[in-house]
Amino acid sequence: PARYFDTKTTEPISFFLSGLEELLAWQPNTNDEFNVSAVPLAKRQPSLHSRRPRTLVCHDMRGGYLEDRFIQGSATRNPYVFYHWRYIDIFVYFSHHTVTIPPVVWTNAAHRNGVPVLGTFITEWTDGEKLCEAFLAGGEEAYGAVAEQLAHIAQHYRFDGWLVNIENTLSAAAVGNLPLFLRDLTARVHSAVPGGLVIWYDSVLKNGTLKWQNELNDENRMFFDACDGLFTNYNWKEEQLERTHRLAGPRQNDIYVGVDVFARGDVIGGGFDTDKSLRLIRQYSLSAAIFAPGWVYEHLGKENFLQNENRFWGSLAEYLPTHSICTLPLTTSFSLGMGTSTFLDGKDEESGPWYDLSAQDIQPLYPELQGRLSTSCCLQDAWCGGSSLQLQGTIPPGEERVAVRLFSLQMPAPPKLFLTLLYKLEGPQPHDFTVALEVTTWDSGTCLEGNPTSLPEPNGRHHPRFLPAPPPSLAKLLATCHRGSHGWTSRCYELELQECSLRDLSVIVSRQQPSLEETSFTCLLGEVRVLDTASVAASPPQVHSVMASQIWWQ
Repeated sequence: PARYFDTKTTEPISFFLSGLEELLAWQPNTNDEFNVSAVPLAKRQPSLHSRRPRTLVCHDMRGGYLEDRFIQGSATRNPYVFYHWRYIDIFVYFSHHTVTIPPVVWTNAAHRNGVPVLGTFITEWTDGEKLCEAFLAGGEEAYGAVAEQLAHIAQHYRFDGWLVNIENTLSAAAVGNLPLFLRDLTARVHSAVPGGLVIWYDSVLKNGTLKWQNELNDENRMFFDACDGLFTNYNWKEEQLERTHRLAGPRQNDIYVGVDVFARGDVIGGGFDTDKSLRLIRQYSLSAAIFAPGWVYEHLGKENFLQNENRFWGSLAEYLPTHSICTLPLTTSFSLGMGTSTFLDGKDEESGPWYDLSAQDIQPLYPELQGRLSTSCCLQDAWCGGSSLQLQGTIPPGEERVAVRLFSLQMPAPPKLFLTLLYKLEGPQPHDFTVALEVTTWDSGTCLEGNPTSLPEPNGRHHPRFLPAPPPSLAKLLATCHRGSHGWTSRCYELELQECSLRDLSVIVSRQQPSLEETSFTCLLGEVRVLDTASVAASPPQVHSVMASQIWWQ
């Protein structure tokens, strides 16, 4: 069927639903199993419900369902990717189809990085009026059926809820039932999807008029009260933020103030001035909804996209609270889910462009220190996948080392950790530097390293012990300990901790010799792993009764 498979190639594709009939007729189908997300939502800290302002990203690009619709990837050159997951809380996939089911590749990439994904339910123009009249004015049975289908779709495809966007006028009967529909949908999503969300877009008012308010007020408050949040329109001024902050009371984090990166209409700032909007939003402790950050790709072009993307998100970093990883194992090759080649064990196995967001790895922080350090993605060389993480920086005169924080962590430390690192030093004098991992722990009177007689480092810094070879029980898993190849260096470490709580994982680049001159370095990171020895030693579960169906040789 054309809905589920590309007519030219027969490859499985992601799809949307058009109109009320298609929504009400939808049911799970064996053809759509490719569209079910295979990656559970990873835990992270702080959780979505903590009391701090959040960041929502709403992805809207040329109508949606572009190359990202190919569930098993495509040979796309210079595709759009998003990878600053550590800095955001919620990802919305937006299009103008009635029911936008997020392409499963986005759900997989977001979930691997701990970010929930929402689809969009939208009605607009005269067709939207007719659609709303049919299901909202029809009473409880009619709107209940729509709410049930939407909750079931999110549950079946394993994404996390809905943005609801009613952009047309409503009759008195329809608008009267709208808050009831939102309450019903929110309750059903909460019960069908753990951690599920329903967010309302600032559009119609309580009297049914379509009039964007750019704030929370008495005209739209009953919709906010009926669901998990309000996503405001983009043309707000500071006094509207102040009023919204006052009216939202304890729910101020549930107000997502819209920021259009394309800066359409009368806005405070978009493009590379988006930080001006965020600065004001955060002054009032409100959450932010960054709409169409694909501006970087669409407006500035595909060629320098990764460079421009890092510049854009780097300019916002001080207003984006980051998230910590709180489960082990942590393992990543930093792949973006795209590449100009496919690498395996440091070797270029297959050259040619590819794009598959499901293959995106856990993404790190992307720290930038003006003039001292930049972190970016390198497509020209990698250990595994399509890219490595490139660290470029300088060690100032008289200083010995630079620490680059890759991940913040928040979890109790197991008694024994194994860590592995694959790296490659580039530049004129790679032998002038050493590269190692550092783990920091939260200050506590009880935290000790190694045996009880050893003293903890000041500031809770721990330098794991270098292992020339892995212990026999882990030799198979840690084969990388001495398998650096194609110019990559491999290192294994072990760290014993007692009653500690993990805080950060950093890479330390140090000089071999002290120097009074500034020294520049370039280091590629190919893979980092942090493993809890106890759980690694246990053998993995065996896979039983594998079945293959619909096999077609071509």
